[in-house]
Amino acid sequence: MRFLPALTRAAAVGVAAILAATALTACGSDDSSSDADSNPYGLIQAGVLRAGTLSDAPPNVYLKDGKFTGFDNDLLTAVADKIGLKVEFVGTDFSALLSQVNNRKFDVGSSSITITEARKKNVDFGNGYDFSYFGLDVPAGSSITGFDQLAGKRVVVVQGTVQDDYATAQKLDPVRVPDYNGAINQLKAGTADAWIAPAEIGDKLAADSNGKITVAAKQLSNAPTAYAVAKGNDKLREALNKGLDEVIADGTWSRLQLQYYPGRPVPEDFKPGSGTVAVPSPAVS
Repeated sequence: MRFLPALTRAAAVGVAAILAATALTACGSDDSSSDADSNPYGLIQAGVLRAGTLSDAPPNVYLKDGKFTGFDNDLLTAVADKIGLKVEFVGTDFSALLSQVNNRKFDVGSSSITITEARKKNVDFGNGYDFSYFGLDVPAGSSITGFDQLAGKRVVVVQGTVQDDYATAQKLDPVRVPDYNGAINQLKAGTADAWIAPAEIGDKLAADSNGKITVAAKQLSNAPTAYAVAKGNDKLREALNKGLDEVIADGTWSRLQLQYYPGRPVPEDFKPGSGTVAVPSPAVS
């Protein structure tokens, strides 16, 4: 009988331990459910879309008066607004952007990223929101007039871009630089004979060169550009696709096309977003 109080105390301690463990488990479950509700897209910070982008690639992505802007970034801001998110832009180099997206340093990559099979191994892409051309920028007075004249020339590209892929496939042994300023500076300094560029960016930087750089040729790229997200983040990718269709339908996409690429024709076979949404003309927008 003398052992009964001790046994009772031991039983009470055991019950208390079980109740405490149950309470901890329940709290953990509640926290997990709360996180899923407040941050359904698995963002670095709930409610904020952290976007990796560039600062030197107008009119697509660039800094103006300390603010990241350009067609891609303004469109992303409009898309994010449709799904209730604010965008925080952070500058980086293009060569590092996709790995930073997949490592979750950024929630999304915004930089006229052309969809390729090789890139699909590292990141997932939303629906295409733009088309692109390759441009060929050369120093003023150059005899180069086309892409077929680059063999044996010193050709510069931005590392990791589809222009880099193109130059490598053409066995041009390109000079690789980390950013667009580096590419245009090579032409200005006379240390490169040509730069294979995204055409819109090449046009803008040539126009800003005070006649030192000219555009020799252009050719249409065969793949669309899209926003990149980490592999497997389907909820964010699907939400961005939904928001993109909405800004196409309300005329924002058409308005931004006219603002940033005035006079640039849209290929007849290019359908932005899911391809199921009617695209209003800029006049209607």
